[in-house]
Amino acid sequence: MVRKVFKSNKPRHPKIEAFIQKYKIPREYLSINRRSISKGLLVGLFIAFIPMPFQMLAVLAVTPFIRFNVPIAIAMCWLSNPFTMPPMYYMEYLTGCWLLGMEPLHGIEMTTEWFKENLGDIFVPLYVGTFFYSFTVAPAVYFIVNRLWVRSVHRERKAKKKA
Repeated sequence: MVRKVFKSNKPRHPKIEAFIQKYKIPREYLSINRRSISKGLLVGLFIAFIPMPFQMLAVLAVTPFIRFNVPIAIAMCWLSNPFTMPPMYYMEYLTGCWLLGMEPLHGIEMTTEWFKENLGDIFVPLYVGTFFYSFTVAPAVYFIVNRLWVRSVHRERKAKKKA
């Protein structure tokens, strides 16, 4: 099931093929297989949890060191968008406070002045929570997708043997 979501037997559009060849984009960056998709999810989610600008550029900066599906990783970065950032980062801040045994700030205001005044109190718990989620959720998704992919291949093979 998981495999069928990502795999398609249709050939790529000729313009896409021409773009890939013109700019010499390695096939691994666009390949659709278990390892490439799983690693793309891992890298994308890991970076998506980190509160920083230009997350998509961070994904591209990692590509020479780890081979993964780049479009999937960039799509995962879009999970932290202007609508999801406030609750996501607040959850990370609360988790960081809990892990550090700190009392979270009360009376939070969504103004730049408030954040400038309280940045010192927010920074460490936020990044502790960030790294907690980056190092737990992203690898968990990696292993779950990996396992579901293998399971779907086994089911498909069993179905072919029965037929």
